[in-house]
Amino acid sequence: MKIGTDIIQIKRIETLLEKYGDTFKKRFLVEDEIMTLKKMESIAGYWAAKEAISKALGCGIGGALSFHDIIISKNRLGAPTFTLSDKAQKQHQIKSSSLSISHDGGFAIAVAVILQKESL
Repeated sequence: MKIGTDIIQIKRIETLLEKYGDTFKKRFLVEDEIMTLKKMESIAGYWAAKEAISKALGCGIGGALSFHDIIISKNRLGAPTFTLSDKAQKQHQIKSSSLSISHDGGFAIAVAVILQKESL
């Protein structure tokens, strides 16, 4: 089992959105995520979540895993969950996972717990 966490100041995301607009969103969100995210806190939470997931996988965001390889959604109860692109899932072999996103006091934080298949 592996764990990853990330925290980001919401104002940092707000500043980048003001400066780069939709170009910034498209850098780290897939189209379905862009369509559903309206609040700044939620956008910052998705950034933190993708960073936390990449840390739990032990590779970070880069050549082995891009922001677009991680797709965050909500389950029927509204809890965050994620899937990986086919390429990333084949590489990382996730058996089960859990994701938590929260925000308060100007910060967004996310924690990801990932269990990979034994073959790794």
